[in-house]
Amino acid sequence: MLDLSGTTTLVTGASGGIGRGIALRLAETGSAVAVHYHGAEASALAVVERIEAAGGTAAAFTADLTDDGECHRLVAAAAAWTGRLDTLVNSAGVQSVEPLAGMSAESWRAVLDANLTSAFSCTQAAAEVMSGGTVIHIASIEADRPAPGHAHYSSAKAALVMHARAAALEYGPRGLRVNAVSPGLIDRPGLGDAWPEGVHRWEQSAPLGRLGTPEDVANACLFLASPLASWITGHNLIVDGGVSAHPTW
Repeated sequence: MLDLSGTTTLVTGASGGIGRGIALRLAETGSAVAVHYHGAEASALAVVERIEAAGGTAAAFTADLTDDGECHRLVAAAAAWTGRLDTLVNSAGVQSVEPLAGMSAESWRAVLDANLTSAFSCTQAAAEVMSGGTVIHIASIEADRPAPGHAHYSSAKAALVMHARAAALEYGPRGLRVNAVSPGLIDRPGLGDAWPEGVHRWEQSAPLGRLGTPEDVANACLFLASPLASWITGHNLIVDGGVSAHPTW
């Protein structure tokens, strides 16, 4: 039920971090993976090489996802690569820290374009070439738990969760399922050194006592892309080690 052999997946932002973890995991289960990148070509090619070395199928595709036309071109190219597209994972995004007071409209738009509008455009393009299948947005627990300096990011992620629900409603009659995955704090190289107090607070707060990994998020995506989730759409799957279970009072 978790065998994706014969399918094709496009993962945006797959050159590093969560996107790379998703690309590697879905390739392990048999899907041919289109590895999207913007700028980090060497990293994307390294992901492709790793998948191929393990016996999988992958290719790198570049696009600027803040450009609607580029999004449509990317999706068309990924579908043409193998002749089909079964899963789209909208993982690309940016996260910057900037106080809301004094934030420029340009900064606001840049974060929303990268995190939200890119997913809108890619999903719209995918719906035109996919015959059934699934779309997965990588959102965040910040969609309903904002952090200081993240107003633009939290707003984008909240809208991304709602977009998944709206798209599930409108694209469902075409056999397309659309869901979101909302990770908590995901570990990355150097995070503990750069933000030791934040990592410590998280580990103390999380019922499971650890940070998440890209593989944790990837496994959630694998489930949603698989036949096991064939009757799940419009859902936001929270992957945060239980942090959201804490009361807020």
